[in-house]
Amino acid sequence: MNQETKTTDWRVAVKAASRALNLIGEGKKNEVLEALAERIASHKSEILEANVKDLSRMDPENPMYDRLLLNEKRLEDIANDMRKVASLPSPLDRVLEQRTLPNGLELKKVSVPFGVIGVIYEARPNVSFDVFSLCFKSGNASVLKGGSDAYESNRAIVGLIKGVLRENGVDEHTVHLMPAGREATAELMGATECVDLIIPRGGAGLIRYVKENSRVPVIETGAGVVSTYFDEYGDLEKGKAIVHNAKTRRVSVCNALDTLIVHRSRLSDLASLCAPLAESNVVIEADPESEQALRCHYPDGLLVGLTPTSYGTEYGSYRMNIKTVGSVDEAIAHITRYDSGHSESIVTENEANALAFERKVDAACVYVNAPTSFTDGGQFGMGAEIGISTQKLHARGPMALPEMTSYKWLIRGNGQTRPK
Repeated sequence: MNQETKTTDWRVAVKAASRALNLIGEGKKNEVLEALAERIASHKSEILEANVKDLSRMDPENPMYDRLLLNEKRLEDIANDMRKVASLPSPLDRVLEQRTLPNGLELKKVSVPFGVIGVIYEARPNVSFDVFSLCFKSGNASVLKGGSDAYESNRAIVGLIKGVLRENGVDEHTVHLMPAGREATAELMGATECVDLIIPRGGAGLIRYVKENSRVPVIETGAGVVSTYFDEYGDLEKGKAIVHNAKTRRVSVCNALDTLIVHRSRLSDLASLCAPLAESNVVIEADPESEQALRCHYPDGLLVGLTPTSYGTEYGSYRMNIKTVGSVDEAIAHITRYDSGHSESIVTENEANALAFERKVDAACVYVNAPTSFTDGGQFGMGAEIGISTQKLHARGPMALPEMTSYKWLIRGNGQTRPK
């Protein structure tokens, strides 16, 4: 059978597979995930060969290149994340609420799968493994629509998954890979008879496009315009480490730092605060005050003035900007105006300012004296993640197993009827 079901019948096949998945116990699901983790290790050469084909079509200087890249270490981490997901408790059949009404009716609210979850994402083939593992463990079939940049990698990955499913007696249509191209994206977004939920993972443009065009309900994830505020009472050594890690650990990810906000009274420390960034060749777009403070202390070729679009930009590269403020409230106002509600951090030793930042900043993840690079399902102890939700309905922040469920009410009676 072909790896991809023909577009004329994939909806029927995936919907049927999602219903069959409800009959598979937690132990069997864990066995499949463990087997897949082992298969990743034993078939890594096939995956890497496919990934090389994708990489050959992309400029290594493109920030997306790092997102597209797979190597032995990353595959090992993916397999370990899958084992972690297998070891976690099932999110299904949890009793969320239970009570007996005065008329004797017994009410129970329990967690259940969505059914079929579609994920639209860009050049990140690791997402294919993450989405499958979380959806499968939570009882959901998954429809994957990756970008054309990663199509060969995704084909190899989904082929591997389908092979493990068949060997374990599980319907291979539990996971389905859509073809490359916008036509397939439109088809997925219109599949209301099959798909229960769509999650876009990628830049602001992709998320906006899916949100505005999908007929299937959408959870927004991914767009990260991220700031760190170095407060009047910030510790310089902590700040240097936090800012550098937030910006340079992986510049292409959505939790990477875009804007450093600095209190005006700490401009004399700005050169020291940014010294590690210079060593990593980070280009800084500085406002007039910070530019003056950095001039002669930061490499000329890496220090430029602001542009009209500096603030509010998700760079995804070795580039960021600086904003000078006079108070924690001014920092919060800047974040409120320009950032995306993803992750924000304050570096301060002042508890009142820390509490004000925590309470007033409207973001999924708010940090005190820690870098935004920790916004990640794995780092939060969730195993893999399906994305970082920046909205407020259903889920917010890293979305892992519990967020892949809805709920239903179970009502038991003994012949009671409702009075007229």
